[in-house]
Amino acid sequence: MQIEPIAYFRSPFATKFGVPKQSGLVENLMGTIEFVPQHRNADALRGMDDFDYLWLIWEFSANRHAATSPVVRPPLLGGNCKVGVFASRSPFRPNRLGLSSVRISEIEIDATRGPLIHVLGADLMDGTPIYDIKPYVVYADSHPEARSGFVDKNAIRWLEVVVPDAVASRYSSDELAALRKVLSLDPRPHYQDNPEKVYGMMYAGKDVKFRVEGDVLTVVEVE
Repeated sequence: MQIEPIAYFRSPFATKFGVPKQSGLVENLMGTIEFVPQHRNADALRGMDDFDYLWLIWEFSANRHAATSPVVRPPLLGGNCKVGVFASRSPFRPNRLGLSSVRISEIEIDATRGPLIHVLGADLMDGTPIYDIKPYVVYADSHPEARSGFVDKNAIRWLEVVVPDAVASRYSSDELAALRKVLSLDPRPHYQDNPEKVYGMMYAGKDVKFRVEGDVLTVVEVE
């Protein structure tokens, strides 16, 4: 079977650096699903407005090299422990397919670019190809008592984020709230911990410069 994208994702992130590691972690992060011309048909979305969440099946398109190892090092484990690739959500997979649950914010049927689905909480960079969309169904998809392996034993580390007023004024209130949450997840590679190093992250068309010391991330400037 050969598959082709049905849509592409529009996101504030021009690169994969800074994108949340999982969907739902930054619940107010906005994005848009834009269909390719042959699928810009409102009938394909009929009934979707009765659902709150969607599953997206997409491609880790920024990872172009082939996955060759049966084990990976999840960032949640500090990059020091290995688990099987199929026991992880690593982007380095044989078929580079991702699966994300996102919340529907708005369905824009009469848009110039065809029907658009505006969503919240996605973990996709801008331009990510989407191969399928399915509705999230509680009775089949929700298992609140299920075990989650190493995730249950390793809490996410949240940073305190300091954003100077001069930087905050460059963003809308919604963009700023999402940016703070993204930065609090510590976008740095797990193996780097240099308090003097300034990192850059493209977000909403601007290069956000920041450094991290201990549990505090400070935005230095925005270009």
